[in-house]
Amino acid sequence: MEAPAAPRDPAESFESPKPFESSESSDFSDFSGSSDFSESSRSFESAPGVEITVTSPEQMRELGRRLATVLRAGDLLMLSGELGAGKTTLTRGLGEGMGVRGAVTSPTFVIARVHPSLGDGPPLVHVDAYRLSGGLDEMEDLDLDVSLPDSVIVVEWGEGKVEELTDDRLRLRIDRAVGDTTDEVRHVTLTGIGERWAAADLSVLAV
Repeated sequence: MEAPAAPRDPAESFESPKPFESSESSDFSDFSGSSDFSESSRSFESAPGVEITVTSPEQMRELGRRLATVLRAGDLLMLSGELGAGKTTLTRGLGEGMGVRGAVTSPTFVIARVHPSLGDGPPLVHVDAYRLSGGLDEMEDLDLDVSLPDSVIVVEWGEGKVEELTDDRLRLRIDRAVGDTTDEVRHVTLTGIGERWAAADLSVLAV
């Protein structure tokens, strides 16, 4: 894993991931497409899901900033949603809320990027598992199991790949609004899984 480099300006592409490269992503308009994920065969008690509607990239970043206030070291976040839904935009706001170093951009080419804290909080580990077809075994070189106790780990496209890291995780699904006339409306569904999130009041994020 690599400390964040200065963001570059070229548009995102989907060549094979190459360690130690970086790429800039735009907010909601970079991609189009869809994906289908299934939850791991292992099953854990889930906290009631909370759905939040956001109407702009800035609101998505603000949701990330608010989310930062309820996170702590050892938390695993799994983000899903079609390409261009706003996963990196939300993570950018999360990094701002956590007060970490470096601009949060799509880590597609480096697969994982570490953003150290500028204060006394945990670092943010931002992972893009889009190109990884296997499970945790394919990601073992990232040492996520070693990083997790002391970090907040955010994994885009993580379903079916990183559940073995911990029984406790926060799943965020970002969906485009169906039939809406604007391309910027998103519905974000947050579902806490495991003991860590059983008593968490995620509704505070909608304020």
